[in-house]
Amino acid sequence: MPDTVLVEKFQDPKITVKGETRATVSYGATKTLWFNTGTLCNIECVNCYIESSPKNDRLVYLTVADVTPFLDELDAAGERNIEIGFTGGEPFMAPEMLDILRGVLERGHSVLMLTNAMQPMMRPRIKGGLMQLLEDYGDRLTMRVSLDHFSEEFHDQERGEGSFALAIKGLRWLSENKFKLALAGRTIWGEDEQVARVGYADLIAREGLAIDQNNPSELVLFPEMKPDEDPPEITTACWGILDKDPNELMCASQRMVVKRKGAGKASVVACTLLPYDERFDLGSTLEEARQDVSLNHSYCASFCVLGGGSCSA
Repeated sequence: MPDTVLVEKFQDPKITVKGETRATVSYGATKTLWFNTGTLCNIECVNCYIESSPKNDRLVYLTVADVTPFLDELDAAGERNIEIGFTGGEPFMAPEMLDILRGVLERGHSVLMLTNAMQPMMRPRIKGGLMQLLEDYGDRLTMRVSLDHFSEEFHDQERGEGSFALAIKGLRWLSENKFKLALAGRTIWGEDEQVARVGYADLIAREGLAIDQNNPSELVLFPEMKPDEDPPEITTACWGILDKDPNELMCASQRMVVKRKGAGKASVVACTLLPYDERFDLGSTLEEARQDVSLNHSYCASFCVLGGGSCSA
C-alpha cells in the first residue's frame, strides 16, 4: 500500500484540504491604503506578527519617492479623502517620515499613524514636526498608540521592562498637545472584551485621554495571530454559515505598500498581516493590486473572518 501523502492546509488558492471551494474576496473601492515604513523597531516584542526588531530590516525604510507614485495613482483613480495608514516596525524611525506625512496630508487624505509612542517619536525633531502638522492638519491626523494591555505588568511582559512607562509618557505628550488619539490593545491574555474595555477605561480616565473606550475605532482590541495555530479553512459556504459579508474584510478595501530589502522599488501586498508571503504580493502598482484575494493563509481565518479584526479605523 502506498504511503499516505499529508496535504497541508492553506496551500491551494482555489481548493481547501477537504476539496471544498476556497473563499475569495473581491476588491472594491479603497478605504485604507497602508504603507509599511520598514520593519526596524526600537523594541522587540514577544509576539510581533511581523517580527519587528532593532535588527530586522527585511522591509526597508520607505522614502517620499517610494510613496508618491501610489498617491498619484489614487488621484488618477479619483480616490480622494482616503485613509492612509502607516505601520512598521516603528514608523518614526524612518528618516523621511515627517515629509511623507506632510505629502499625504497636503493631498487631502487623512492619516492613521501607528506608533509605540516611545523614544523615536519623542525626539525633538519629530515632536517639532508633529506639532507643525497638528497646526496645519490636526483634524485629519490620528495617532494610534500601541498599548498592549492597560496594566504595566502585562504590557511589559510583551514589550519589555519599562516599555509601559515610556509609552505612557509619549501618550501624555500627545494628549496634552491635543492630538487626535486612539489606542491599540491585544487580546492575548484571554480576557473578556468588556473586562478589557473597563480596564482601559480606568487608564483613560486616570490619564485624562480624549478616547471613548467603547468605540472600536478609538480602542482597538486585536484578535491574536500565532504562526502555529490551526484554524479552519474558509470556504465559499462559510459566508452563509457565519453570516459574514466578504466586503467587510480588509482585503476588500485595503492594501499595503512595502519595500523589501534589495528590491528596486516598492510593491503592493494584499493586507497588513502578510508582508512576507509572496503568494499575497499583488504587483508594483495599485492598479495591478485591484484583484481578488484567495483566503489561503491561517491569518485570513483567525484574524479577519473568525476574529473580526481590521487594522483600519
